[in-house]
Amino acid sequence: MTAKPWLSQYPPEIPHTLSYDPIPVQEYLTRAYRDYPEKVAIHFLGKDLTYQELYESALKFANYLRSLGIQKGDRVAIMLPNCPQNVIGYYGILYAGGIVVQTNPLYTEREIAYQMKDSGAKAILSLDILFPRISKVIKETNLENIIITGIKDYLPFPKNLVYPFIQKKQYGFTVKVEHRGMNHLFPEVMKVGKAQEIDVPFDFEEDVAILQYTGGTTGFPKGVMLSHKNLIANASMCDAWLYRCKKGEETILGILPFFHVYGMTTVMILSVMLGNRMVLLPKFDVDSALKTIDKQKPTLFPGAPTIYIGLLNHPDIAKYDLSSIQACLSGSAPLPVEVQEKFEEVTGGKLVEGYGLTESSPVTHANFVWDNERIKGSVGVPWPDTEAAIFQVDSTEPMPPREIGEICVRGPQIMKGYWNRPEDTENTMRDGWLLTGDLGYMDEKGFFYVVDRKKDMIIAGGFNIYPREIEEVLYEHPAIQECVAVGVPDPYRGETVKAYVVLKEDHQVTEEELNAFCREHLAAFKVPRIYEFRKELPKTAVGKILRRSLVEEEKEKYREASATS
Repeated sequence: MTAKPWLSQYPPEIPHTLSYDPIPVQEYLTRAYRDYPEKVAIHFLGKDLTYQELYESALKFANYLRSLGIQKGDRVAIMLPNCPQNVIGYYGILYAGGIVVQTNPLYTEREIAYQMKDSGAKAILSLDILFPRISKVIKETNLENIIITGIKDYLPFPKNLVYPFIQKKQYGFTVKVEHRGMNHLFPEVMKVGKAQEIDVPFDFEEDVAILQYTGGTTGFPKGVMLSHKNLIANASMCDAWLYRCKKGEETILGILPFFHVYGMTTVMILSVMLGNRMVLLPKFDVDSALKTIDKQKPTLFPGAPTIYIGLLNHPDIAKYDLSSIQACLSGSAPLPVEVQEKFEEVTGGKLVEGYGLTESSPVTHANFVWDNERIKGSVGVPWPDTEAAIFQVDSTEPMPPREIGEICVRGPQIMKGYWNRPEDTENTMRDGWLLTGDLGYMDEKGFFYVVDRKKDMIIAGGFNIYPREIEEVLYEHPAIQECVAVGVPDPYRGETVKAYVVLKEDHQVTEEELNAFCREHLAAFKVPRIYEFRKELPKTAVGKILRRSLVEEEKEKYREASATS
């Protein structure tokens, strides 16, 4: 593939290719400490941590891990929300030569056991309230040490004294762990750990920095091996794309969880790489987010559509000053046009849709943030150093412009492969190309459009129906806040279209009215035959709607109905 029509669309400020210093991810924290020792690196619920404090804390954690026997290449898990300990642990593991295994704090015992067993993690840094969950499955894993921390450990006075009572009220219990045996308390680790640099040899291209597990919505989660080069390359691309932002002067809002690769790269790694300030929130709460934006004045705000939708639908949004926001990259799910336009109107900043996968660290495409053309419905053009193509499904035959095929990408941010799954790696990688499993097309200018996941395509009565097209229409209805279209079993058509809908507060609409609305904008065979109104839809931690969960729910209903008929 030599034709790259998108390059002619680049503004002059964005280079077509980038150069990367061949240094490991953690070395950028060392640089930030040397350049900005007194600058605030993290703001967390009223408490500030400077780059010197972050750097020294990460080294303390690294040396403590080494004292526990952690060696180069050993896996160490982090199961925390966004908080200072998460960042300290992340860089500390890398300083020690370990591989980070990011783990969702919402995981059940079964999911924890699976990921710890699959990764072979020897230690885990986790939240105190999750300790009972880990303890129940530890015999099924290779875990030798559990390091426990609490939100209160990095809260300012007097919040740190009050928080345990809030926690008990919220969860109904508190956890007390003694610092002995295989159990370790994070505050004690910080007391005894030594802030000394560790000499660990690194291979920029080959060494794995993290195992980032895929969401598991289409089967068992797979550990994606992302190297130091993968992560540095993608963060550098992000920096180049946001060319108006100034090194050391930006504030990035960290709502996206760091256990998701999108938040990890576009907030944590990018912020440390540039010596910026990150404002962390342990979870997405609309009131808290609005207050934080108003007070902390973030300039960059990576997010997901559900986050922006949640903010826009808050009845008191006009009471908050959101004008500090300059740029937002939206990912994880399609960005409705009306959400983009309304958010830009409210903030005065720019909100653009991007595209990527866990396997690509994660970003491969985005719309231009400033000046240049933005095309509605497009995920933009490939980032610097990134090639993209539309191949005929299950082949490497390139498709002409506007013909639908599989989106394939290659570049320095593409994973090394799946952990201990060579067959899956072989099925997903072909001649350096990552086969995304997403269907889409490219226009004559090189802008890309995602139609749908191959596995999400609905085949009803012989027609191929793409859920995203239906959802775009539904989002245009003024009463709809969220929606998702899925294919459900149908004895006559094979599948039929069902739409799940969440209405905006104080809005009403009937099934008949939605049906009439859809028929105005969709061919008859694409119009949903079934509508279900819900208060909320199942989502991942970054707000991506779990379409497969709804599909499985429908299949189970169909099996039960078939068994009783």
